Amino acid sequence: MTAPIAATPSRPAPNVDQTFPKLTPAQIERVAAHGRTRRIERGEVLGAVGKVTPLFFVVLTGTIEVVQPGGNGKTTTVTTISPGEFTGEVSMLSGRPSLVTLRVGEPGEVIEVQRDDLLSLIQVDAELSEIFVRAFLLRRAGLVAGGFGDVVLVGSNHSSDTLRIKEFLTRNLHPYVFIDPDRDAGVQDLLDRFEFAIVDLPVLICRGNAVLRNPTNRQIADCLGFNEAIDQVHVRDVVIIGAGPAGLAAAVYAASEGLDVLVVEANSPGGQAGSSSRIENYLGFPSGISGQELTARAYTQAQKFGAEVMIAEGATRLDCTRKAYTIEIDNGPRVPARTVIIATGAEYRKLPIENISKFEGAGVYYGATFIESQLCEGEEVVVVGGGNSAGQAAVFLAQTASKVHVLVRSRGLAESMSRYLIRRIEESPTIVLRTCTELIALEGNGQLERVQWRKDNEPGESHDIRHVFVMTGAAPSTQWLSGCLTLDARGFIKTGPELSRDELTAAKWPLSRQPHLLETSRPGVFAVGDVRADNIKRVASAVGEGSIAVSFVHQALQE
Repeated sequence: MTAPIAATPSRPAPNVDQTFPKLTPAQIERVAAHGRTRRIERGEVLGAVGKVTPLFFVVLTGTIEVVQPGGNGKTTTVTTISPGEFTGEVSMLSGRPSLVTLRVGEPGEVIEVQRDDLLSLIQVDAELSEIFVRAFLLRRAGLVAGGFGDVVLVGSNHSSDTLRIKEFLTRNLHPYVFIDPDRDAGVQDLLDRFEFAIVDLPVLICRGNAVLRNPTNRQIADCLGFNEAIDQVHVRDVVIIGAGPAGLAAAVYAASEGLDVLVVEANSPGGQAGSSSRIENYLGFPSGISGQELTARAYTQAQKFGAEVMIAEGATRLDCTRKAYTIEIDNGPRVPARTVIIATGAEYRKLPIENISKFEGAGVYYGATFIESQLCEGEEVVVVGGGNSAGQAAVFLAQTASKVHVLVRSRGLAESMSRYLIRRIEESPTIVLRTCTELIALEGNGQLERVQWRKDNEPGESHDIRHVFVMTGAAPSTQWLSGCLTLDARGFIKTGPELSRDELTAAKWPLSRQPHLLETSRPGVFAVGDVRADNIKRVASAVGEGSIAVSFVHQALQE
């Protein structure tokens, strides 16, 4: 999924047969049954950049040029769709605005299919589903790799907000061009053109005209139209809060079984798993897969079956007073739901260091992806934590860092980390395991410059290290529930057999039956993944719980 789409009509050699496949006559005939044949004329615009494209085209004769508008009225030809080929990429599934313009080159005929009819075809025709979805994913990956986007980000790599925006765009698979004023001497021309100064950075230039100064993730989502096509007010069969592995699994299974599904995600799809550099013990991926790639595939899969996903919209309150339940969203309307699946996960706990917030995103990180690894290439780094996430981060960072110090408070890793990761750490000449050691101080002027750690009760040691990755015990994201559900002493949601008779009485459980396995103290409200009490903190278990919950959703909908 890394073959770039060329900036000229020539095609890249890798994966060309899958990125731009030619349909057989039999396949074209099956598509035609879901659309209509019509004439196209030279210069006709079939879809415009920045607009939702409701139509999908298969070229019979003639050509369709895929172009992007540029500066001074110039356009860049991304590729040309020839007879037997089809238009579209991931935005065709998500209903988001298009990243490109479709313009007729040579006149001819096409099969025109409405987006809803295309989604129906994908759901019932396994062969065409595989061809279309794979091509859409590869094309989006090519747009990302080639920087064919409608976003320019100007900011310093030393800025925590620049890092946040880069991660938000990357995890939402949205292409962008990045300009670092610390390295690009010509950036002042761009600053002058859009009338902002260095002090305004980071700045996001959206679609060539909207200028957002240090925008929030929600402002970026609004500017790019991430949620434009979503109806937030009609009653859904199930609303899923959180788009980590558990939430996405629930969305895939619920939507594939015909339920009306809305997923509400406060940040980006993937949750904590999305920031994992490489997961090697997930079933079916013997060579491993990055958390971002795994969750990106799940995200596309959910949309393929018709689930809708709201991005950068956080749930602020669950109204449990009556059914249908309603979920209050940041500055938006209440979203009604017949059933609810809570998959908000957990966040890594902050270390008890007074000034740690000062360095978050500026030397202190809570995920180890390619973006962070670029910032510390050739330097020493610290990884704090003894679980699998910390082990994965250490092994990943060891590929580019000069040395990785793994700090754990325990006397070893055997009780908290998978054996294959322990062996990788032991065998890596770049990784130093420091047991019975804790980080005690961070120092720097705006950017982290040095750290102090202490082993047992020995005096602290100071080291000139500018990058710390924190992956310690997690706190559940349940503050927004406001006493609606029964929680355990640590704030995780109790479900099924974990709920005592007294707790159900206190919650005024209204049914004669006991709660289902993953059901909370409110009928029809379920909790899955890391947010659930006694959950096994593994991606596979989160996916399993998300899928299992859907079977109980069906039963709750029948009550």
